[in-house]
Order: sequence, then C-alpha cells, then structure tokens
Amino acid sequence: MLEVTGLNQYYAGSHILRDVVFSAPMGACTVLLGRNGVGKTTLLKCLMGVLPIRSGAITFDGRNVTNMPTYGRAAAGMAYVPQGREIFSRLTVEENLQMGLAVAKGRAARTIPEDVFEMFPVLRDMLHRRGGDLSGGQQQQLAIARALVSRPKLLILDEPTEGIQPSIIKDIERVIRTLSQRGDMAILLVEQYYDFARALADHYLVMSRGQVVKQGAGVDMDRDNIRDFVAL
Repeated sequence: MLEVTGLNQYYAGSHILRDVVFSAPMGACTVLLGRNGVGKTTLLKCLMGVLPIRSGAITFDGRNVTNMPTYGRAAAGMAYVPQGREIFSRLTVEENLQMGLAVAKGRAARTIPEDVFEMFPVLRDMLHRRGGDLSGGQQQQLAIARALVSRPKLLILDEPTEGIQPSIIKDIERVIRTLSQRGDMAILLVEQYYDFARALADHYLVMSRGQVVKQGAGVDMDRDNIRDFVAL
C-alpha cells in the first residue's frame, strides 16, 4: 500500500532523513520505533506532504504521490493523526468528525459512519460538547475517529499513547487491532511505548539518526532486542 524509497530531507544544513526505505502492506500494522529526535515525526510529515522532501519517492496504492499536495493525498486515501492530536478545540465533537468527511464523496460526505461510534462509544455521548472540553484521552479518540470517517486506505498514527491514561490506551489498542485485522487498511504506527507497539506490530522498523537501521516481523521484536533501541 505504501512504498518509500531513498527519501532524504534536510533542515537548513542538517541531514534529517537519510535514504529512508520501507514499505507498509495492506491489512497489517507496521510499527516505527526510535528514540526522540531521530526523525520519526519528520518522516510522517513528509509522507503526508506537510513537508517537502529533498529526494526520493513515495508510492501509495500504486501511484506516485511524491509531489502531490497534502489534500490530494488525503483524497487518495491517506489519513494522519498527528502527535498532540490537533483537534479543533472550539468545534464540537460532531463538527470535528464532520471535518474528516471533507475528502469523502457522494452520500458518504454527509454521514458520519456508524462504526466510528461503535469503536469509540464515548464520542456519541459527547457529540455536542466542544473538543477542548474533552480529556486528553477522549481527544485522542476523537482525533483517530476524525481520521477514520474518511475511510482511509492508510492510517498514520504518531504516538497515540502519549499522555493518555492506561484504560484509554487499552481502548485504542483494541481499535487499532480491529482495523488491522479487518484487512482493508494499512496502518503505520509511530510509538515510544514498547509494550503497546509490540502488541500490535505485524512488522517493525527502527530508526536511528534519520535512517532505518533495523526491521523485521513483529513476533521477533523481543528476540531482536528492539526494546534497547527505544530505551533511554
């Protein structure tokens, strides 16, 4: 579903991403790990077109999207849940979800999918509450739901457990596993919480100093000592 080849990015004179190569297949959760500052969030922004790349190629669903604008990538089926959630705090939960429908077409553009509320029941009860009045965990659920209403083929999540209470982390884990097992979506998950990542990973990637330095099957993460790559 997603193929990245030879991706390079710079900030001023600093080489931030160095010949990054990886793929994220359909019907699987690909987990990207690494310590703070190795370029994980920069990579995600490049994938979504929020940041331009210096060189390399990004292929999505068989289509070269390297120079496609962000809104074009969203319309093509890429959805991004950024670090820090970035919901619209002054809009209601319902209005936030409707923002996610902007790239949908036909009748789907007017209706919030029912399965979103099945995955996150709390959002139905809070439809008319402003996003800024929700707890951090509820805002994270809203941010993921807002991405899902567009029916993406690729869901990109940047550290969804950050600052979230354990009970909601379990809810988010359950949702990601359900989406992965459904088979109609590729998931790229950036995560610092090792146990959460290991529980969900079909495939793993490890970044260090802007490069992918290790990759493999999720079931091999303990054997490959991947925890050492994210421990401070």
